[in-house]
Amino acid sequence: MVSIPAQQLPSPAQPSTATHDVTNQAPPLAPYDASDDPALLEGLRREGAGWAEEDLRRLGARAGSAEAQEWGEQANRHEPVLRTHDRYGHRVDEVDFHPSWHHLMRTAVAEGLAGAPWADERPGAHVARTAGGLVWGHTEAGHGCPTSMTYAAVPALRVQPDLAKVYEPLLTSREYDPELRVPAEKPGLLAGMGMTEKQGGSDVRTNTTTATPTGEPGVYTLRGHKWFTSAPMCDVFLVLAQAPGGLSCFLVPRILPDGSRNTFRIQRLKDKLGNRSNASSEPEFDRTVAWLVGPEGRGVKTIIEMVNCTRLDCVMSSATLMRKTLVEAGHHARYRSAFGARLIDQPLMRNVLADLALESEAATTLTLRLAGAADRAVRGDAGERAFRRIATAVGKYWVTKRGPAFTAEALECLGGNGYVEDSGMPRHYREAPLLSIWEGSGNVNALDVLRALGRETDTADALFAELALARGADARLDTAVAALKDELAGTDQMGARRLVERMALALQASLLVRHAPHPVADAFCATRLAGDWGHAFGTLPSGTALDAVLERALPGRN
Repeated sequence: MVSIPAQQLPSPAQPSTATHDVTNQAPPLAPYDASDDPALLEGLRREGAGWAEEDLRRLGARAGSAEAQEWGEQANRHEPVLRTHDRYGHRVDEVDFHPSWHHLMRTAVAEGLAGAPWADERPGAHVARTAGGLVWGHTEAGHGCPTSMTYAAVPALRVQPDLAKVYEPLLTSREYDPELRVPAEKPGLLAGMGMTEKQGGSDVRTNTTTATPTGEPGVYTLRGHKWFTSAPMCDVFLVLAQAPGGLSCFLVPRILPDGSRNTFRIQRLKDKLGNRSNASSEPEFDRTVAWLVGPEGRGVKTIIEMVNCTRLDCVMSSATLMRKTLVEAGHHARYRSAFGARLIDQPLMRNVLADLALESEAATTLTLRLAGAADRAVRGDAGERAFRRIATAVGKYWVTKRGPAFTAEALECLGGNGYVEDSGMPRHYREAPLLSIWEGSGNVNALDVLRALGRETDTADALFAELALARGADARLDTAVAALKDELAGTDQMGARRLVERMALALQASLLVRHAPHPVADAFCATRLAGDWGHAFGTLPSGTALDAVLERALPGRN
């Protein structure tokens, strides 16, 4: 046996030299400015909320800070926990959250991303809120659920003025108070909703939860079980149930005015693919006190305005995920080298990133146009109300459908680095499919477009009036609009998805032709309308102005 002299052995007190230096890895993205997006800022000004730009830039810097990014990571790593009973055996039905969740929620509510726009008389208030969501959503998506439902609850509650008088000032507050207490005694409230049941899902008219009148006018008791009720820690819920006069809408408080707990038994929290920071539950009602909102039998009509608002937020959240993952991919490509050059300088990677940039800008621009329509519709513009009615359903179908494929491609730009949880990209990828499912899946929204076209003739007129604003600016767009008009008359349920897809692409192209730089609009029309494109991202044709597209989408980053 060979003997090694003791002086040649490494000393335990002196660690051996590291096996390698870490090179060719991108540094952390944070801190960065989540509002650094020309399409976002231009849309904000164009849709009437330029007055909010300073606040948006401040929020963008906060969203991209290392602290806020860590909040998003921690809120998803430490998921909510259901606590059905206290230590003494009393039923409490509470959900415990990591402190990071509360930091995110407190900021979102304070920045007006919940119900605040309904109390803001400035034109563009709803646009400012949507733009805020587009940047604050760079932190994480789950807490956008309760803020979205709180925003959407206000117009539905206004159908019942006596309830709105009490609760609207609290739902539009910028104060976040997570404690379960008597709603009227809190500085601010959050609202949720409970519509779907096991047997029906989106077909809410099949609901079996019953509402029994009490001796007090407008007061009922509910009995039944809801299948998906997100954010069960909210203070009040809009719930659908079968009253003697048919399916009706009710307001259900967690805590009753006398301080006692309303019966809201949380059977379990859903074990979801994504959106894991947010609790989604199955509550059971048993003699649960509820107040009627609107007339009996008009539940769907009462709550439909809430659905219109949350559908807009689905579009917004998909556009946010696109932008966030594009920024992550661009950042990685700027610092990572392969085969002798930075990824950002490799022609094929530039093609991929530019293609993603086109999709992202189209989604952001459409989101802000929908927000502008919502803002003007609230203020009495009938034409914008008709446009909003059809365009929101069109946008909900298409933008949310594009999200999963987009996020997967952005993740792939990071290679194996993007497939590990530390990168954050798997969390975004898991989140993406939710936006297409929540508030009506693709089929539900496509059929809703057909329903609007058949029952509300002003919706088609409003859509084509919008498209006509770009007439003559691009021959490919003119051809697409003409074909869309021909297709409109003969489309049945079988062709609904195809029709809505073409509507969405024409609408996005119209907005880009009118408002985006020529290289962006030209590349979008050449690929999405004229078909000079493959079946995956990164298949832009030769001659596309990649440099111009990338410089706009990733300013200062390439």
